[in-house]
Amino acid sequence: MGLVSGVVVFVILWWTVLFAVLPWGNRPPPEPEPGHAPSAPGNPNILRKFAITTAITVVLWALVFGIVESGLISFREIAEGIQRGI
Repeated sequence: MGLVSGVVVFVILWWTVLFAVLPWGNRPPPEPEPGHAPSAPGNPNILRKFAITTAITVVLWALVFGIVESGLISFREIAEGIQRGI
């Protein structure tokens, strides 16, 4: 996996994991401020969620990198098979 491919895979994984992590621990305040949505979280802890997202993504990216580099799944062979109509 090249540098650009690795970065693209990391960014896609990061955004996917972020959307999975965002709802964790969100609770609306007992009495929302005027003008705020009643379902808006009182304290979203966004920096903590970014850190958790990054940690999970690093593990997932390492797993994907290991699979690709080991040749367990050869994307080149899959692409060549598609081109040949197999």
